[in-house]
Order: sequence, then structure tokens, then C-alpha cells
Amino acid sequence: MFKTAKFQWLKVLSVFILLLNYSGQLSAQDQYELNSGWVAMPIHKIKAKGTEISSSSFSVADWKKAVVPGTVLTTMLMNKEVPDPFFGMNNKLIPDIYETGRDYYTYWFVKDFKEMIPGADGQVWLKFRGINYSCDVYMNGKKVNDTPFKGMYLRRSFNITKLLAKNGNNRLAVIVYPPDVVGNPNGGQGGDGTIARGVALQYTAGWDWIRPIRDRNTGIWDKVQIVRTGKVSMENPHVVTLVPGKRKLTGMQDPAIIKVSAELKNTNAKEVSGNLVYTLAGQQIVQKVLLKGNSTAEIRFPDFVLKNPKLWWPAGYGKQDLYSLHISFMEKGTLLCDSQTVSVGVREIQTEWNSITSSKEVAVNGQKIFIKGGNWIISDAMLRFSKERYDAEIRYHRDMNLNLIRIWGGALIERPEFYEACDKYGMLVFQDFWMSGDCNGRWVDPMKLEDQWARRKYPDDHHLFLESASDMIKMVRNHASLAIWCGGNEITPPDDILMPLRDSILPALDGTRWFIDYSNSNGMSKNTLGGNGDGPYTIQDVSTFWETRTFPFNSEVGSVGVGDMESLERFIPKQSLVAPQYIAPDKRAENGPSEKVDSVWDYHNYLGVGYEQHILPYGKPADVADFAKKAQLVNYDQYRGLMEGFSAHMWDWYTGVIIWKTQNPWTSMRGHMYDYYLDPNACLFGLRSGSEPLHVMYNPVDGMVMLVNNGFEAKQNIMLVAKSYDMDGKEKVLTQVFCFMDPSSTKKILSLKKAVDELSAAKGSFLSLQLLDENKKMLSNNLYWMADSKGMYSGLNALKSTPLQAEAHLLKHGKIEVTLKNSANSPVSFFNRISLVDAATKKRILPVFYDDNYFSVLP
Repeated sequence: MFKTAKFQWLKVLSVFILLLNYSGQLSAQDQYELNSGWVAMPIHKIKAKGTEISSSSFSVADWKKAVVPGTVLTTMLMNKEVPDPFFGMNNKLIPDIYETGRDYYTYWFVKDFKEMIPGADGQVWLKFRGINYSCDVYMNGKKVNDTPFKGMYLRRSFNITKLLAKNGNNRLAVIVYPPDVVGNPNGGQGGDGTIARGVALQYTAGWDWIRPIRDRNTGIWDKVQIVRTGKVSMENPHVVTLVPGKRKLTGMQDPAIIKVSAELKNTNAKEVSGNLVYTLAGQQIVQKVLLKGNSTAEIRFPDFVLKNPKLWWPAGYGKQDLYSLHISFMEKGTLLCDSQTVSVGVREIQTEWNSITSSKEVAVNGQKIFIKGGNWIISDAMLRFSKERYDAEIRYHRDMNLNLIRIWGGALIERPEFYEACDKYGMLVFQDFWMSGDCNGRWVDPMKLEDQWARRKYPDDHHLFLESASDMIKMVRNHASLAIWCGGNEITPPDDILMPLRDSILPALDGTRWFIDYSNSNGMSKNTLGGNGDGPYTIQDVSTFWETRTFPFNSEVGSVGVGDMESLERFIPKQSLVAPQYIAPDKRAENGPSEKVDSVWDYHNYLGVGYEQHILPYGKPADVADFAKKAQLVNYDQYRGLMEGFSAHMWDWYTGVIIWKTQNPWTSMRGHMYDYYLDPNACLFGLRSGSEPLHVMYNPVDGMVMLVNNGFEAKQNIMLVAKSYDMDGKEKVLTQVFCFMDPSSTKKILSLKKAVDELSAAKGSFLSLQLLDENKKMLSNNLYWMADSKGMYSGLNALKSTPLQAEAHLLKHGKIEVTLKNSANSPVSFFNRISLVDAATKKRILPVFYDDNYFSVLP
């Protein structure tokens, strides 16, 4: 808000708090999930065979409740057999599978369920979306799988129609075995590296941001479903959208091309005729089909021309319009056998080589996109996934003004619910396959059991890797958000995996996305600087991001990210809540650490190297709460500066940057914008500011004020207003000027270095940069706190506390508007955080989404 006559802005901050609102979508004709009522028991306590256990006459009355989907460890945790491994040093109290042997974590899981034998030609299917690592399946006294069921990334479907009990009372029994090679968690990246001999997660043996997962995530870790169909069932529908040309965000669109196919399986001995039918945008497309008996066939429709399509765009560029495509098989054209609904985002991903930056440039619908991304490990290290948590985490990434998430190769191809959230919020996905330079032999590593030549051949079963890759491609390929496939993290797969994956599997099963052989490949970003092609990973002087050139499409660059006091209290015992103690250079051992930290902090991967030189200018922390508060100042400045520095060189030095990393799947203190409990810290809001689609910023090296326009439209008649405030709140206008911006560009306006340095010399100052449109609406609002001539924030340390006038209004269910006002003639009210708290416990409600936080209110 502002007074229109004199361009004097009333300094009022409005913060919107958004709570979650969820809806589900049924994707198949007739199905339900077996997600409750399971019981379990370790193999060493059960002598009976699977045929006996799966009989309803076998008593499981003394078995313990089990978590499915889940792991052995989540079941043990629910039964209070182990302490929470995410708190304190509790993980050390849990036996590790490397020491206990595999049998300790080999478990039977049993589920009784009701399902009647279907009439006529009806079929009933048992579907597993993920087990780790191998299993045998029994039902009603019979073995279900007649071939081995092995591999973490394989879905499996079994026709159980003939196994169903006549009375409808059925029992399912599954024995789940851990990975064949569990790895020694010896402190290396992926432990001794042998965890990579399987086709599964690598982080479970430990990394520099996580401690070992003791059961290596053994269990029925993903959904188990019962699906009913007719004699013909449908699998893996595939929708490809082609959007030729360079598109605009608004107005009439030229047509898009839609390509649709699906796999049909005829379980009947006789041939079946019928229609495969899909509807899209109110139009129905029919393909006649004749299926031979006991056969499977892929059916392709003729291309469909979608007129004036509503397009899907990445976050920050346009809307994420989605269509529902409903596809069904109708026997003889009238009898419904099976159907599915696919969410379709009409868009096309393109890439080209940028000769100026020497890196790939990504385009969507013909418009180039400057990539601002975050590296993602996994939602939860113990695989406790949910649609709601995925939604919250992806929403946070959208709120950081990012447009891409890279899924790191030591984890998995995420669950469909992850990509649904990315489709919804406009996050492009850069998806690694399951390789890492650490475990798979890129470097000499004394922590590894085997040499590079042996590790280069991992995993042991290359056929299983390729089979798993094919299945996972089919599972997620329809998602608009999926943009890039990558062979592995910092290393290519072995040739006999890479070449079939790149040259035959991906072209046959997808064929529409950029494939990179590995995450910091020269094919993505020409590395002329040496090293691995990514980094740095530690805290930097903000000026470094502006003046030191890194890799032109940097797949990993990171910094610190300790949470605030309430976050620390969630996983650090009270007696260990002690601030790091800084060791003066003259008192350090040779090559010794610069900090002394509590052992719990160290166990939770505290990365404090260099933190102190950034915190000490704010004054030595008085206690841990003061440390955590000052850490937020550093966090905000770091991530705002990182993205501003990269954006300042958009299209001349860089085509993209991906932060290492934006989230943690456990209570690590290394690199995250929000903690494991979904509590955002100042990293998130600093990054949000620096990543604004239209942004005004200050170069700390030469004092240049710059504008960044990420959008596809030029910006005319926008006004830059630059003001300085001293520690008493006295205002000085530095400039007020109209500016013009080309699409997808940066622009230098003027240098304020001399004025800012003079105004800051004694005690420091505040620099306010704002952009206004023709209606004087705020387009960008950026406030810097400047150090004094000695590089200290002496004025902040003596800044008077400023009471704010506060009001809160419930706008609608789940949405609250908070207005905070700083009265005239007051100092700047600096770096406030607001929280939504439980009235009884006074603890924060999580997750909550804020338009802004860690904000300052001008007088």
C-alpha cells in the first residue's frame, strides 16, 4: 500500500499463511489398497513354511502389528522395539544389519482380506509397487510367484483369481529378504560401497548427510493393491504431447499433437474383440482391437490433434493446466473390462546447446527457461511416504521460486505421487538412475572394500537394472513435470547398461526427453575449470557468487543450512543444545578444525566449516539460541546471494544452477531449506527472494543495481526505488527511476556503491530496493543489511527493538492474513519471523506456507 501523491510508501507487510487441502484421484477402474491390518514376525521366530502361514488355520494371534507400506524398521519403531533413530544418538542403539546378519531383518508379513471369487470372466490381481529387496508370496496355502521376485525398483502383478477362497476370506503371506549385500557402514559415502552391488538405494549405508539405515530399508515399502478387471486388463497407458513452435502464455494456441497407447492383456484362451477408447477435452477417440488368446499387445491410437490447447508451464512462467484423459477397454464395444485415468499436461521439452555459455539450454513449449533447481534425495529416509508430505515438500520448492528438482542417483525413481505434486506446482524433474561416483568407482577411495575396476561393474545383475529401469520409466513417463533422464550421479552406468538404456529402452518407452549420460557431464555443461564439474559445497562470501565463474550448468552448488532453535530442539537432546565453540586461528591445531561441536551435532552432520567467519560479524553468540538466530541471518544472505549471483550472469555465464541440496530425509544439519519436520528456515525465504521471477538486486562487489526478468514478456514502465535507512530509521532516497526490461534478460541500472559505502561506514545501514508497476503495485521488494567499514554489523547489535502493530484475519478455511505495521519515526523492525502455533502447546503447527518470513518492516 502506498500514498499515491508523493510516492511515499506505507510500510505494511501482509503475510499469507496457507494450510493444506488435499484431494485424491482414483486412477483405475476398481481397486483398493491393502494398507492396514498387517502383522509381522522375524523369520528366526517362525519355523513354519509359507504354505502353512498363508493358511487361515495358522494362528497369527501373537504376531505384532506391521506397517505396510513400510519397512522392518518402521514396524519395529511402531511396536516400540527401537527408539526413534532420528533423535539424538538413538540410531547408534539400533543393531546394524552388517553386524547382525540378514536374518535379523528378514520378516514375514501377513494380511487377511476379504475378496470373493468374481463371476463370469472377472479377474482379480494382486499388485506390488515396491519391495526391498526380494520376497516370496503365498496366498491361501499356495505359492503365488513361480519365478523370483527380486529388485527394489520392480513392480509386480499376479493374477490371483484362481487362488481366492470360496468363502472370500483370504490370507496373504509375504517373506521379505534384505539386500543380498548390505554393505559395511564404515563412514564412507555409501559405506564400503558394496551396497551398490544391488539395484537399490545407496544412501542406506550412510553418507555425509545421513547415518546408516539399520535395516537398509527392508520391507514391503510401497503400495499393495487388489485390482478387479474383466478378462482383458490394461497396463501402462502412455501419453505423449507435442507442442511445435514457440508458444505464448495467452491467446489462441496452435494445435498440439497427442499420441496415446496402452498395453492390453487377454487372460482368456479365446481371442477377444473390442474397442480401446479414450476421452480428452470432451472428445472421444476409438481404436478397434482384436486380441489373441492368452496374449499381451501394445495398442497405438492414431495421432490426435488437440485444438487451442491449454498448455502446462514450469513454475514462475505460466499456469500448470492439466487435462484428465480417461482410457477404457470395452469388450465387444459395450462391456467395460478395465479403465484408467491419466493426468496430462500438454507441453514439450526441448534442449539446445548455448555456444556462449558452453552448456545445454532447456526450453518448454519453445521458450527458454533459466533453470533454478534444488537437489532432492528422498522424502523420508525410512520410506514413510505420503501424498500429503510430497505435496507439502514440492509446494515449498515452488514457494522458493525454483522451477526444477533433481532426484539424486543414490536414491530412487520417486513415487507417482511425487510427480503428481510436481505437475501441480510446475516443478520440472531431472531424474537420475541408480549410480553414484562414490559407490560405482569414479574415484580412488580408501573407505571402499573393492577397487575402482570392481566397483565400475556394479551392480551385480545388469539385466535386473535394465528391467527395473524399463518398469520405472513406464510408471512415471506420463508426467508433464518429468523433463530430463540422467544415467547416474557423477558417473555413467557401465556400457552394457548405458547403451541399451540410451539407445533402445528410452527411445522405445519414452523418446521425448533429454537424456544426459551423467549428472555433471560435458554434454550438459562443458567443464573448462577442472574438478568434477560442480560445487562449491561450503559457505561462501556472497561476492563469490557474483564474481567467480563456476560450471555453466552447475548440477550441484551448496552451502550451510542449520535450522532455528525450535528446529534444533526437535532432534537434539537438551543437554547437547550447546552452540559451536569457535577456535581462534592461533589456538587451532595444525590443520585442525575451526570449531568444537557437541558429538550429537557432529552425528547429525553439522557442517560448520567457515560458518563462524560469517556469524562472528554479528557478535559472538551468547548461547545456542543466539547462535541459531544469527545462523538464520547467514542462511538468508547465503541463498539469496547464491541465486542472485547466478541470475546476474543468466545466458552469458550460465543456463542453470541446481542447489546441493534443498531438503533432508532425516534430521541432518547439512544443506536444507526446511527441516525433516517441514519447518522452513531462513534459507527458504532468502532463496525465495533471490529467485523472484522479476527481481531487483544489489551487486556487493561493484554496487551495481541490477534487474532480472525471467518472464517471456518485456516489462515496460517499471519504477526502481532505492532508499537507505540508518539504524534510527532515517530514510534517504538514493534513486527513483523508470526502467524497461527485455524478456528473459538481466539489466544493469546504476552503481550505488559510493553512496551505500558512505552511509554504512559508521554503523552499517539498510538498503531497500523496490520495483513498482504503473499502478504502483509492488513487483519486487528486497532489503539488504549492510556491514560497517570494518565488515561488522555493529549497528544491528545495538538496534532498538521495535514493537509492531499486528492483526490477523481468517480469509477462508486454511488461509490467514497477518498484517504488521511499523509506526513512523521508528527504527527498521528487522528480521522478524512469525509462526502459526498450537494454542495449548505453543509449538508451531507444521507444515504452514507463508508468502514471506524472516522479513523486515520499514518505518
